Amino acid sequence: MDTNFIIPIENGQLTEFDFLIRMLVTAGIGFVLGLEREYSQYSEKGEIFAGLRTFTLVALLGFLTAYLGITFTYWIFIAGFLGVVTIVAISYWVTSNEGNIGSTTEFAIIFTFLLGGLVLVGSINLSLALTVITLVLLSLKLRLKSMIGQLTQKELFAFVRFVVIALLILPFLPDSYYGPYEVINPREVGWIIVLTSGIGFVGYILMKFLGTDRGILLTSILGGLVSSTLVTFTFSKKSKEIPELSQNYAVGIFAAATIMVLRIFLLVFIFNKAMLVELTIPLLIILLTTFGIALYFYNKQFEKQHAVDKIVLGDPLNIKNAVFFGIFYMGILLLVSYANQAYGTKGIYVLSTISALTDIDAIAISVSKLGGTTMNLLIAQNAILLATLSNTVVKIGIAVFTGSRQLKKYVLIGYGFIFIAGIIGFLVLNA
Repeated sequence: MDTNFIIPIENGQLTEFDFLIRMLVTAGIGFVLGLEREYSQYSEKGEIFAGLRTFTLVALLGFLTAYLGITFTYWIFIAGFLGVVTIVAISYWVTSNEGNIGSTTEFAIIFTFLLGGLVLVGSINLSLALTVITLVLLSLKLRLKSMIGQLTQKELFAFVRFVVIALLILPFLPDSYYGPYEVINPREVGWIIVLTSGIGFVGYILMKFLGTDRGILLTSILGGLVSSTLVTFTFSKKSKEIPELSQNYAVGIFAAATIMVLRIFLLVFIFNKAMLVELTIPLLIILLTTFGIALYFYNKQFEKQHAVDKIVLGDPLNIKNAVFFGIFYMGILLLVSYANQAYGTKGIYVLSTISALTDIDAIAISVSKLGGTTMNLLIAQNAILLATLSNTVVKIGIAVFTGSRQLKKYVLIGYGFIFIAGIIGFLVLNA
């Protein structure tokens, strides 16, 4: 490896080898963006303003002018940028006079120049991420137009409300702790509300544009991102309407349960990574059992069938439910803190079991935040496992009382094994 230093930077030196690698990355960025633009123009049989070669050269120009700017004066990079903007402006003026008023390729050219400079200064991961986002946006032109055309005013208004909450309200909430036990953080509660409503909104959009024709399995996976308990209730009711699809609905119920365990992994990882050290094996036992049950019933299906009934999507953005969950989360947080202080271990375990009767996310987040601080780590881990077992019992009850005869049998068998796996995980954690 060559160790000749050619560019002094704040965090060290850029060698000729590093320079070469970054130059190749820049060329690759220009190449893939130019390839997409040239293919798009070719498929539309239009005139090519900038294709593979132009995009590659522009990316390298941004890289080179950034290098010269660092070496001599930053005005070189500014001059290069203004030169690209001028050429793009002239080209747009010519093409717009001919009736072509699209400007996507022109903006992509300018963006490619900046990406080249970004790679030179060392932000390679950021530039590659921006390249992927740009590539997706460029390649989804027709689909995005089709999606926008299908949006209703209600859905557009829901999106605007979500943006207002996420970008204009959440950042200004106080990031301090208040209330009894000093465990209530408005910023964190706001984040929980945004996260809850956002998952529901994304699920709604995916269901709307991907459709239900891909079958019950896809619906269950998407629904499991929000609530596996809701999926169990919905599919149990539908199994009475179409008993011959009971096995398909059972697969969906277990697939949603698998997603639920993955959600627990994710929530604990986000709010308290230390808890996963000893909780990973018990959760893996439950996860593998749940996935195995879903796979077993999926393979047992004699013929592929698709859901023929139309899923009612409901409200695209249910802020009331999200706010309720946020309030519920605060209540659980306070109750957990109170139970931990007043009653110790028994209070936490009882509360975890009761709170999981509706949803497991709130108790998982609450005890994860408190585990290792105001609550013993093992107690917090046991609380999550008990909540998982409690939620499993609830879903068994839902299927037994609302499902078809066949579904009851499938759920009792499947969730019976999952409950046993939960007991084994609990014993492993406390061994």
